[in-house]
Amino acid sequence: MRLRDVVIGLDIGTTSVKAVLFTTEGKLILDAEEMITTDHPQQGWAEQDPAKIEQSTMLALKRVVSQLKPNEDNLLAIGLSTAMHSLICMNQNKQALSDMIIWSDGRSTPQAEILKQGVGNEIYSKTGTPIHPMSPFVKLVWLKETGYEAYENAAYFMSMKEYLIWKWFDKRLIDFAMASATGLFNVKNHDWDESALEIAGIGREQLSEIVAPDTVLTNLAPEIAEEIGIRADLPFVIGSADGQFANLGDGAILPGEVAISVGTSGAIRQFTTGAPVDPARATFTYAFTEALSIIGGPTNNGGIVLQWLKDIIEFDGTHEQLIAGAETIEPGADGIIFLPYVNGERAPIWNQRARGNFFGLSIEHRKEHLVRAVLEGIAFNVYHIGKSLERLAGEPTRICVNGGLSQSELWVQILANIFGKEIHLSETHQGVAWGAAWTALVGIGKVDSYASIKDNIPIRKVIQPQLDQHETYAELYQKYEMISKDLAKYF
Repeated sequence: MRLRDVVIGLDIGTTSVKAVLFTTEGKLILDAEEMITTDHPQQGWAEQDPAKIEQSTMLALKRVVSQLKPNEDNLLAIGLSTAMHSLICMNQNKQALSDMIIWSDGRSTPQAEILKQGVGNEIYSKTGTPIHPMSPFVKLVWLKETGYEAYENAAYFMSMKEYLIWKWFDKRLIDFAMASATGLFNVKNHDWDESALEIAGIGREQLSEIVAPDTVLTNLAPEIAEEIGIRADLPFVIGSADGQFANLGDGAILPGEVAISVGTSGAIRQFTTGAPVDPARATFTYAFTEALSIIGGPTNNGGIVLQWLKDIIEFDGTHEQLIAGAETIEPGADGIIFLPYVNGERAPIWNQRARGNFFGLSIEHRKEHLVRAVLEGIAFNVYHIGKSLERLAGEPTRICVNGGLSQSELWVQILANIFGKEIHLSETHQGVAWGAAWTALVGIGKVDSYASIKDNIPIRKVIQPQLDQHETYAELYQKYEMISKDLAKYF
């Protein structure tokens, strides 16, 4: 009897760890998810315990592996994906001296603002990482300037992925994407940037060796293998970051193919050859392989804004019921334009002090108008970032959408109408994990290229734009952009 070949994509995000089992054709078999807790020890700080995340990772893998059928399933490999911009101070004995500072931590806002006025622009031009509190480069400047004890005593500085690899495989390695997201990596020569290191006050010996995403890891620590329930020689592939894999997992890998991910936060991204950096500094450029980079922009304000509104108006129903009320409201929400910056903002304005705004409220407006305005505001913000992206890559030829908000037909239709282009929705919501799994197959030689994933992406639905509404939204967007620009001076 021939065994069925299967592969696991491991997606370690900031809200949960997901272990997802796929066939080699991309069919999702089963998954397991373990939630991650974020601590806020001070206002604006956001930290997580890496040891707890390691335990959650092992448990998620164990739950999936325990359901494999030994006489039917042949597990080929495990591919790794992690969220970008995490930072842990480590000693020489594989012990964390600090909790992990995650992307949403805003403690280094003053340092970011000062860097922007000085050497930050030069650093951005070489690294492609915007000067913002999310960046480990800026976080390190804060650690240095405040005399943070863990920084002073650290032998190494690592992301969550490096932490796992060092503890599980006894190697200090980092892939191109995770290195690029530190803000310390020169996207032109694919090496650590000496000027960024000097400003951060660290040496290259404190960072990991940079390797390609298809690098295979072997010799898993026996105790870890036993705990998960796999053999110690099972290949792990180092993989990439969640942003790159969101695109890859949707098959958006060729020029002109754009992927939009909107969950709690969101992003719009596109792969490109080389490493073009935006002169206007509105977007990021992160490496994927030596030949490919991904360009785009992240937003802090995705589904979290809808949850905020739900709490504010004390709506007791589900998110689906909340959104359903907005279906009765015409495009433009009867004159309300919403700037969704309730959580500060990254692209395209890169201002952590930015704040949300309802413009045009009147006494006739009801909560359904507010919901419609919020959905449109989130979509306008994504489009705003997309317009910045077009300066480097031109208009998109194909748009894929994934993430929690892609489950809302109304929101996806609004997005299609604003862009004026059809939207492709994948059958699976686990695109990041599928991108990680596919990279594992590339690493072990089971498939011959990243681009061939396009033949293994089941498309659930294609949403067509309503062109009459596109014209309406084009006018509304001009007003949205002017309001955003005018209010910026007050943030």
